[in-house]
Amino acid sequence: MRLTLFLALLTFMLTPAFADPICTEVSPGGQLPTQSNAGPVLCNQFYAAQQSLEYKEPLWSAEHLTEESVEQAEKLQGRAAFHADLRLPLGQRAELTDYKRSGWSRGHMTPSGDAPDKASRAETFALSNVVPQSIPLNTGLWNKIERDVRSLTAKDGEVYVVTGPAFHGDAGTIGQGRVRIPTSIWKAVYDPSEGAIAVVVCKNVLQPTCGQVSVEALIRVTGVDPFPGITTPEKNKHLPIEGWPK
Repeated sequence: MRLTLFLALLTFMLTPAFADPICTEVSPGGQLPTQSNAGPVLCNQFYAAQQSLEYKEPLWSAEHLTEESVEQAEKLQGRAAFHADLRLPLGQRAELTDYKRSGWSRGHMTPSGDAPDKASRAETFALSNVVPQSIPLNTGLWNKIERDVRSLTAKDGEVYVVTGPAFHGDAGTIGQGRVRIPTSIWKAVYDPSEGAIAVVVCKNVLQPTCGQVSVEALIRVTGVDPFPGITTPEKNKHLPIEGWPK
């Protein structure tokens, strides 16, 4: 078991940034989310994530879920170890010590529960896919939102998902690396079968609340266009997701 996880982690660490063509396959139309004045996009086997070298966390993390991949993920047992992403320069990445006794959980942006195999699951535990998330949000409402997305995928066959942090003000930082604490966490889902999008935003606090917003509002607040490769009518069409807050 340990050897398998080690080999999966080693494969992940040796995967070069930018080079893997899978990076464009996680987004509709092959166009990754856009964010100006940001750091590198790290390509992985299962997802891609654009980094903020200033905040030392992802600005977005994008994945493509299919009915088959969700079925494989549900059968997969076990977790992996959180680890610093050594593809990022020292001093411009989060370290495990930043989260130690911080009072904040290590919140996955692309969920480990979406990963269809051990190697993919291991790569989701990189801190380049993690933000400081309140424990009640991570284990409660957010966990349900992630499960609802997998249920939608099983029903409609495939979805594209982008997840990230938002910073409406100064919520402080954690660790000597000064990883910035998001004020909220958001998730955008595009369903090709419906030609529609849903965006949910949750306050990153001890008593979190969640609600849905428009894509325009998300872009205005975060600067991230989660799905630049789809048409304007699709961006403006609301996707109902069973179980999501209104």
